[in-house]
Amino acid sequence: MLAQTLRTLERDGLVDRDAKPVIPPRVDYSLTDIGREAAEQVRDLARWTERRMAAVERARGAYDADKA
Repeated sequence: MLAQTLRTLERDGLVDRDAKPVIPPRVDYSLTDIGREAAEQVRDLARWTERRMAAVERARGAYDADKA
């Protein structure tokens, strides 16, 4: 499953794959420019989620109390 995901990310241009012709086989992956940009966006969303989680929990509580 991991190999399939990495191939998809490579196909999408988010990672570079560098296979080394050695024994045992070795493959290195690195983020491309667009992959780094995507990672920044995900990181920003995670930070926003952390900052706003209290508001989400309050909204859930209000919703649940209203529906009870």
